[in-house]
Amino acid sequence: MFRHVVMFSWADDVDDAHIAAVSAALDTLPGTIDVLRAYRHGPDVGISDGNFDYVVVADLDNADDFATYRDHPDHVAVIQGLLAGRVEQRAAVQYETT
Repeated sequence: MFRHVVMFSWADDVDDAHIAAVSAALDTLPGTIDVLRAYRHGPDVGISDGNFDYVVVADLDNADDFATYRDHPDHVAVIQGLLAGRVEQRAAVQYETT
C-alpha cells in the first residue's frame, strides 16, 4: 500500500464557504479516479496550536498509481481551481505502508 498525505494552511482570505467548496470537490475524486483505494480529507479540529488547517490522505496500491492520481485532470482541476493562490503553506509526504 502507498499513502499520500498533504496538509494545507489556508491564506487569510479563505472563508468557510471556500473550504466547503474544496471539500465538495475532493469528495468527487474517488468516483472519477479509479486508482484511489481510500480517500479521506477534512479540516483540523482546532484542539492543538500550530497545526495545519486541512489534510488529505489518499491510499493507493503503488507509486505509479500515485502518479496517476497526481496527474489526473480532475485532481489537477481542484488544485488549479480551488487551491492555487489560496494555500499559505503546504506539506506532503508519500510512504509505503502495510
